[in-house]
Order: sequence, then C-alpha cells, then structure tokens
Amino acid sequence: MKVKSRSKNQGLKSNFTGSNLILNSIILILGVLIIFLTFSLFSRLAGSSADRTKADMKDKASAVIQVEVLNGCGMLGVADKFTDFLRKEKFDVVQMGNYISFDIDKSLVIDRTGNRANAEKVASALGIDSRNVIMQKNEDAFLDVSVVIGKDYKQLNH
Repeated sequence: MKVKSRSKNQGLKSNFTGSNLILNSIILILGVLIIFLTFSLFSRLAGSSADRTKADMKDKASAVIQVEVLNGCGMLGVADKFTDFLRKEKFDVVQMGNYISFDIDKSLVIDRTGNRANAEKVASALGIDSRNVIMQKNEDAFLDVSVVIGKDYKQLNH
C-alpha cells in the first residue's frame, strides 16, 4: 500500500482557497452594503423633493375646502345662515353645530390641517380678520377648517 504524502504546495493551495473564500464573501457583503446605501441615498433625495412639494402645497388653498360651522354666540339659526352663505361661495360645509360655549365675542377660523391658506380663504369670504385665524391641527378630523361664529356675526359677510 502506497501512502501519498502531502506536498507543501498542496497545503498552501488549500490555505489560499480558504482565504479566497473569506475574501470573496467579504467583497460580496461590502458590494451589497454599497448597493443598499446608494439606494437609501437616492430614496432620501427623492423623498425630500416630495416633502418640498407637500410644503409648497400648504401655501396654496385647496380646490375643495371642507368646513365646519359652529355657533359660538348663542343666537338661534346663526350656524344655518353662515352655512348657506359658505355653500353659495362654493365651500363644502360638512358639519354644523354649536361650539362648546356661547361667549365668543370675535368670530374665528381654525385651521385643522396645517394649510393656513385654506383658513385664510374662508376668513376672507366671511370678512373675518386674518388675526382671528388660528391653527389647531387635528389629524383625526375629516375637515380642513372650523368656523366659530361669535357675537360679531352681524358685521360679517352672510
């Protein structure tokens, strides 16, 4: 029986093969990492331009503005009267009712979505001073603007 002895070259060759496997694995992992980081960078850049577009849209009034009209002065029928007026002015009045109190002196417009242009447009139609436009974001509300009619309702457009 003949026993083959390993030569030094064969031992070195197997070491190189093991080293090559490890190096190839590391190169593959780094290549995947570079592709992932490149994709992330382009996604983020594309996302930031979309965010800028959203921010630009917040400066413009929407074509359809959904409005809630609330009676804050206690006079019977005031919310109905202003609802009719706003609908004639092409606003989408989706809700009407009473405010939490009837002691509101100055009428106000509340921006519910963060688009002040919508609230300003409603305020302008009613003749409400822009200083009486406030923002109270409500992500759960299905409307853009709330109008609280105060005791100054006789001085407003209706």
